[in-house]
Order: sequence, then structure tokens, then C-alpha cells
Amino acid sequence: MPYYLKEINERCRKDAAGFIAECDALFDKKLQNAADMIEENLPNSPIVLLSGPSGSGKTTTAMKICEILEGRGIKTHSISMDNYFKDVTPENTPRTETGAYDLESPLCLDMDLLNRHFSRLSEGHEIVIPKYDFVHQRRNLRMNATLRLRENEVAVFEGIHALNDDITSVHPEAFKLYISARSNVVDFDGRTVFKGTWIRLMRRVVRDFLFRGAHAADTLAQWDNIRRGEKLYISPFKNKADLQFDSSFPYEIPVLNNTATELFMNMPDDIPRYEELQSIMPAFELFEDVSPDLLAADSLLREFIGGGKYKY
Repeated sequence: MPYYLKEINERCRKDAAGFIAECDALFDKKLQNAADMIEENLPNSPIVLLSGPSGSGKTTTAMKICEILEGRGIKTHSISMDNYFKDVTPENTPRTETGAYDLESPLCLDMDLLNRHFSRLSEGHEIVIPKYDFVHQRRNLRMNATLRLRENEVAVFEGIHALNDDITSVHPEAFKLYISARSNVVDFDGRTVFKGTWIRLMRRVVRDFLFRGAHAADTLAQWDNIRRGEKLYISPFKNKADLQFDSSFPYEIPVLNNTATELFMNMPDDIPRYEELQSIMPAFELFEDVSPDLLAADSLLREFIGGGKYKY
């Protein structure tokens, strides 16, 4: 369902803190429902596969679901599937039509190792979880951790390719969850003024700048290839999920407004999708500004702006 610009601005002006709390409570209900379904599926499999495109908040969602399950007496483990990337080499890494490395491809993941690990965990055996070194684009063999699931324990594996057929066809019994920030914002006549995909881009631009040392221009320049990868490798598998839900919030554009506007201002004009991305700038001006200080410490948006309770 879309969000309505007029309602967003009215709620932000009247009681921004109350608006944020109300939206967070609705999101918590989605998480509680996911935890219910995971608990119900536990006799079938201790494995949870959580997928979604870039900027969906997969990491925080995984940790919040784990918190809920822990509160019910179910021990949990959250594992990023990024650790299962293969070393980036000419032999391992597929290429795009232009000849560049296609780092969005599921072929970059060690699917064989993932499937062996899922089987071993389900059978009660110990595995050694790899650790990926993104600086050098290879696995770090000195930073591995071990994991064995005992009775009443769950492992949540989150990653963009978690619902790929090469995994779900081998482990159909695993619980499968798909999330994405996908609600558009519309004005009074139903015209879209801010796309759901823009929300994810806004999140990623802010996070990459604040925590990954990436200029906004670099993230924006990558967006066309990221969207290409989503359409090819992620979205086609979302209907494999046992549960899908929207991870966007109606208040987040006002919260990220000032930071995002400043970062988008120096957009280079030679990047793919320039005309579409340029149209985001005037859209920012339609929204009220809300202080990020009003966000709770466990807010999903803290994954992108920092200052929260979780460590990433």
C-alpha cells in the first residue's frame, strides 16, 4: 500500500515522535508474525533464509527477529551470507556484458559450501563459518567461527541470494522470508512523488557515506548495476518466500531528508539513470524535516544512520 504525502507531513508537524512510535509498533507486529512462523516451522528446520534487495534492512531485521525468538526461549544465531562469497579472481567471478566483474551475481557465492553447511546444521553437526575480507575481496581463513545447533536453536542466514533456487530447491524445508522497502509515496491525486526504490537508494547513499567511506557519487554510479542485479537475481525468487513484508517506514524520508539532500546535490551528470536520479532532488523538498534524534535506539533506520543499539 502507498503512503500519502499529506498525511506524512501532517503527522510530522503535529507529533513526529508519536508518529514514529506508531509506525515502529506496526513494524514490530510484522516481526512478531515472522517469529511466530519461524517457531512453528522449527520442527521441520532450524534454518531461516532471509532475502531482500540492497537497502532493505536485512541485517537489522534478522537481529530483531532473533531478539524476539530469544525472548521466547529459542537460542538464535544470525549469519551474513556475505561471508560465503568466493575470492574475487578472474576464474571465480562472472562478468557482465561489458566485461566488468558481476559482483551482484549469485555465482559469486559458494553455493556448494552453503548447502553443505545447511545440511550439517540441520543434522546437528558443527560447521566452521567463513569470514570474508571485503578490503582484499577474499576469505580470511584466520577469523573463522564454529557453530553447532542444538535442540531449540535457530540460525538466520541473511543475504540478497538467500532465496535463490540453488538453495531453496535443496532445502525447501527451511523457513524463507523476503523483505523490501517497496511502498511509494503518493500525493492527493494518487501521483507517485517518491518511489520505494528511491527509499532504498537514499538509505544506501547515507550509509555508504557515513560508514563505508564512499562518496554519494560512487554509490549513485553503482545504482544502475545494482538495480540490474535485483531484477535478474533477487526479485524473481521472492515468491519462494513463506512470508513477505514491507520494511519501509512513512516517516523515514523526513528523518533522512537533510543528510540525503546534501549528498545528492553533487550528483555527476554522466551516470546511468541520471534523469531519474535527478528527479529525486525536488521530491525531497516536498517533505517536512524530522530530527533523527527522535528515532529509538533499536530503529531499523539506525542501520543506515548509526547511533543505535546494534553492531554491524
